[in-house]
Amino acid sequence: KVDYDVCSNYGNWLYSAGIGNDPRENRKFNMIKQGLDYDGNGDYVRLWVPELQGIKGADIHTPWALSSAALSQAGVTLGETYPQPVVTAPEWSRHIHQRPGGSPHPRGSKRGPAPHKDRGIDFYFSRKKDA
Repeated sequence: KVDYDVCSNYGNWLYSAGIGNDPRENRKFNMIKQGLDYDGNGDYVRLWVPELQGIKGADIHTPWALSSAALSQAGVTLGETYPQPVVTAPEWSRHIHQRPGGSPHPRGSKRGPAPHKDRGIDFYFSRKKDA
């Protein structure tokens, strides 16, 4: 199936870039959440990023968050066979160890930065953005 709708595709790219009609301020495109929502098992990433083929399931979306043992088992060396992340957005932290559909990581271990505990729902809907 070929998906080509010029208006829809251009509109979505502009929306993702933060340009256009959006009532929310400071909106960011969360690549980790999108990966989990639309490529939960990581098949699309595995197809186009062969360096990560050894990583199983949704962990492929966040290889830098895996333990060195898991990376070694997958044949991945960050900084050598696959680059270190250039940026890690704070918004990603709440999705890093989730499974597709939002369930927590089965290992139960918490790795990576803690989510913003001081940001309640009011943060995202208020005009004042101090945090």
